[in-house]
Amino acid sequence: MISVCMATYNGEKYIEEQVKSILPQLAENDELIVSDDGSTDKTLEILENFNDKRIKIFKHHRQNVKIPFYLQSNITDKFYFITRNFENALKNANGDYIFLSDQDDFWYPEKIKTMLKFLDKDRLVICNAWVVGDNMEKLYMLSEYVCYKKGFWRNITRKSSYRGCLFAFTKNIKNFVLPIPRNILSHDFWLGSMSELKFSSIYISEPLVLYRRHADVASNIDPRNQSSSNSIFFIFKYRFLLLFEALKRYFLRSKCR
Repeated sequence: MISVCMATYNGEKYIEEQVKSILPQLAENDELIVSDDGSTDKTLEILENFNDKRIKIFKHHRQNVKIPFYLQSNITDKFYFITRNFENALKNANGDYIFLSDQDDFWYPEKIKTMLKFLDKDRLVICNAWVVGDNMEKLYMLSEYVCYKKGFWRNITRKSSYRGCLFAFTKNIKNFVLPIPRNILSHDFWLGSMSELKFSSIYISEPLVLYRRHADVASNIDPRNQSSSNSIFFIFKYRFLLLFEALKRYFLRSKCR
């Protein structure tokens, strides 16, 4: 069984196109898990109009999310909400194979079939993507600017090369990474690093996603910009927290087995 996990928030402009690219790739018993963070536009209406039993919508209430004071900033807050929204989707996923999806991208027809071939054992599978504009015009290949670098220590000590919307992984990995600790800002950073620490990863150079960048995108970060807006002190502090949480999870879960 396959679960596609999507986090939504005011995504009416592009979500129909994205869902239409996903559903034909799912079997009758698969599911598209949608966690909505309180959309005030027509996002939920569009999803309900599909009238497809494979689409399962779960509400997430961002007003109940408390960001630790030492992580609060205008830059990081939005990532924290996105992470909790994706976590809610993952908690409600029942599949043996998990795919993450943004609300405004577009999947190539062979995406699931291609990535599924590499999920014969517990591992994180990451594909390449075309970065596109509002009207799906191809701008550049993501790998030209965000080149995936394998390894837990490499990613935790340098700039992360993870993009969650390109992830697929097994149920065992999902169970290992949940719950996501309160100290974690980025779900893709946590999922990627923990998958490599405990399991393994594999990269597919073939682009299987049209990765849309536009003014309304939640993360609103140009992949070509490799500099961080956070202070050196904040980056050091956060990497330390991530390392602490990762090692704690690894040793505690391993000890319990």
